[in-house]
Amino acid sequence: MSSTAADAPMLSVAVVQVGSTMFDTTATLERAIMWVRRAAEQGARLIVLPEALLGGYPKGLDFGVRVGSRDPVGRSEFQRYWDAAIDVPGPQTDTLSALARDLGVTLIIGAVERVGRTLHCVALLISPDLAEPLVHRKLMPTAAERVIWGTGDGSTMPVLPLHTQGSGSTAGDVCGVGSAICWENYMPLFRAAMYAKGVDIWCAPTVDDRDSWLATMRHIALEGRCFVLSACQYLERDGLPPDVHPIQGDVPGTVLISGGSMIVSPLGEVLAGPLREGEGMLAARLDLRELARARMDLDVMGHYARPDIFQLTVDERPHVAVRRLTR
Repeated sequence: MSSTAADAPMLSVAVVQVGSTMFDTTATLERAIMWVRRAAEQGARLIVLPEALLGGYPKGLDFGVRVGSRDPVGRSEFQRYWDAAIDVPGPQTDTLSALARDLGVTLIIGAVERVGRTLHCVALLISPDLAEPLVHRKLMPTAAERVIWGTGDGSTMPVLPLHTQGSGSTAGDVCGVGSAICWENYMPLFRAAMYAKGVDIWCAPTVDDRDSWLATMRHIALEGRCFVLSACQYLERDGLPPDVHPIQGDVPGTVLISGGSMIVSPLGEVLAGPLREGEGMLAARLDLRELARARMDLDVMGHYARPDIFQLTVDERPHVAVRRLTR
């Protein structure tokens, strides 16, 4: 029996465009909480925030790295960056998990995570139904990011089940929420692995503020026949301490990351955004019936696949440098 407009599975979502206060994770967390509460007050049940928000994205910093050399000043700058990172679980994630439970919302938020002696760029998937966040660690940091972040593995590629709003026959429907961070969205095999896991809502925390990002998000929506929610930072020079000097310059008001957050439908229609020229929030109410409509003629992991020709093997085991065998 088909659902009517009255009992259609709906999901209210929001994308928050905000920047970090570099090296001050407490201040950044407070601003993130403010935006989450504001989104929840407007009815959002799924809220996406940008890449590396907690811990910061050091746009324009080089940490004193040159080919074949590093300098002490850069190492000290990295120490400040290390100190601003978070542990998962830890006080910041405990606060966000409690907030999610209190508001009845699901959060996708970018962070910089300390893992042993290495930093990772991560997306935290925080559900009111879970005691601790699910973690996705960025598989491949881009270019100079590899100096400051480690690589993730296939063991942190979660898809979070999210119960939808609705009534009657659609009450309690579940959709899959997954995340790809910034240029992971350009990794076709990663996209295929996530499509196969059943992603219906593709969350893309990013700092890519180029005009071409819109085409990428529309492509993924069309390819995966999924809703795409992309949250980009907006960061000005004033978000960095006065004694830190980005290559873009020290003129007050200089824009380091210019935003471009958006929400896209499974057929590539831009439902909201791109948001430019400041912090802000985008909201939309998603009709999840659009997923089946869009997949009528394209399901790249189903009727449009050719497993007799192409197959992808995904290693989801955790990979560590040392394994201790006691028996």
